[in-house]
Amino acid sequence: MSSSLSNSQASFMTNCVRFVQRLVAPSCLLCSGPSAGSLLCAPCNADLPRLANEHCDTCALPVTSGNRCGTCLTHPPAYDHVCAPFTYAFPVDALVQGLKYRCMLAIAPLFGNAIAGSLDEHPHVIIPMPLADARLRERGFNQAQEIARHVSQITGIPLLPRACRKVRDTAPQAALPWKERAKNVRKAFVCDEDFTGRHVAVIDDVMTTGATLNELARNLKQAGAARVTGLIVARTLPDSFRKRAADV
Repeated sequence: MSSSLSNSQASFMTNCVRFVQRLVAPSCLLCSGPSAGSLLCAPCNADLPRLANEHCDTCALPVTSGNRCGTCLTHPPAYDHVCAPFTYAFPVDALVQGLKYRCMLAIAPLFGNAIAGSLDEHPHVIIPMPLADARLRERGFNQAQEIARHVSQITGIPLLPRACRKVRDTAPQAALPWKERAKNVRKAFVCDEDFTGRHVAVIDDVMTTGATLNELARNLKQAGAARVTGLIVARTLPDSFRKRAADV
């Protein structure tokens, strides 16, 4: 029922956006200038904060040497790789919040295109980061599923939206100090699919500590997954994360 709610609302909102776009001249969502029919104009799109090439191959945090950071070397996470086109900084953070909290579903294709364009591996299947039923009813859609739908359409990689479930309605990770986030999502997911031998990609909007991805990856590995990749819209960088954590 929750999945059909997400799909029906997404379809309705997408049709509304397309109808409005036929009535008005398209303009850039960020600067309101002409955008040639795209959500963003070329200059605004070029100025989006992109993840630097020098980052850890596992968690995508910046590194000065090698291809893995010290933390991932000493304490390897359950996931194997993270791919993210953007850093969680303005204006990407505003776009993420617009999609997530203001039902701006037209942003989902922008993020889907960015993830598809940054893919450096070709997983067997895609799953969206699950939402608990209560949160899904409150929001009306799963933003990760809306992004994942577009990634699947572009790449042809099968999307399995019901393969995993979130069975505990946890507190929002963003509201918690980073040390409490792993505990908050412990035993929060269940995987109903047999992933034996498959490379599974998990799509989500933002990654900060990686606790949520790590917990879901642990369940996916228990379900037989050979490799788990996080396909994330935006990676929070250490300086930004420390400031946010201090403000909690």
